[in-house]
Amino acid sequence: MTALLLAAAFALIVAGAVLFTNAVEWAGRRLDLGQGAVGSLLAAVGTALPESLIPVVAVLAGSESEDVAIGAIVGAPFMLGTVAMLLVGAAALGFRGRRSSGAELQVSRASVQRDLGLFLPCFAVGLLLGVIGSGVLDLLGVVGLLVAYGFYARATVRAGGGAEEEPKPLAFDRSRDDPPTGFQIGAQLVVGLVLIVGGAELFVEEIVVVAESLGISTLVLSLVLAPLATELPEKLNSVIWIRREKDQLAVGNITGAMAFQSTVAVALGLLITDWDLDRFAVAAGIAGLAGGALALWRLPSGRLGILAVAGWSALFIGFVAYASFGG
Repeated sequence: MTALLLAAAFALIVAGAVLFTNAVEWAGRRLDLGQGAVGSLLAAVGTALPESLIPVVAVLAGSESEDVAIGAIVGAPFMLGTVAMLLVGAAALGFRGRRSSGAELQVSRASVQRDLGLFLPCFAVGLLLGVIGSGVLDLLGVVGLLVAYGFYARATVRAGGGAEEEPKPLAFDRSRDDPPTGFQIGAQLVVGLVLIVGGAELFVEEIVVVAESLGISTLVLSLVLAPLATELPEKLNSVIWIRREKDQLAVGNITGAMAFQSTVAVALGLLITDWDLDRFAVAAGIAGLAGGALALWRLPSGRLGILAVAGWSALFIGFVAYASFGG
């Protein structure tokens, strides 16, 4: 029964994220925010929302669920910096025969460097604060991280560019002929949010049950399961975009989410949890940082190669092995 409820939680979170992101993209177009804001900011925030709501729901559920909250926050950059990057690199290699540029990605060097240039120092600071455990420093960290994301958002909007693809038809727009109305967009936003919150609440309850039955830490379990449920389905779109030679869209979908997760999501963790990171959370965070550094080294050139793919694979498998046998 627990497995079915956990699967139902995953389904609710993914369905809510799809509806919410779709509505966010249309809201951005309706507000004429420009492709840069819609693609690199609004879409990234929309896909990051589930991981941001799981911690809130977990903390509201009680102190025993705080490990789930921390796992969701730290696990997202870990998964993005390893598995998501692995998917991009493997897709580029796998589809090289049908792509005009082969295995080489056509991405914006400035965009990649802006996203990952924010991710690496901000996430490192977040991990450091989780080890030091100072209330005053945590408060300063919250302010600093939010200010950093504000400057990043401003620079992204000014730079323009970003996703060039027309948003998929709004799910709540039955006609599909004319642009959706503000009411339709708002209704879909609300429904998507309700599904995410409901799925997050069920996820938190069941992840505690599973951890207790298996005799493992809820933190370790949520470090992997939470981002797998919330990040991976959306990031599989990057594989499709690589196949269609929409490389900037595929890469920006990941690096934009990394920028958000390392600033706003970590700031949320500093505010609503004790943010006391144990060795497993620190290990996952270090693996995410290493994956981000590898991406910053290889992505601007567009030439990833088998060694980069092997590196991201090793980081993910290494952490899973450490979490499994290091207890």
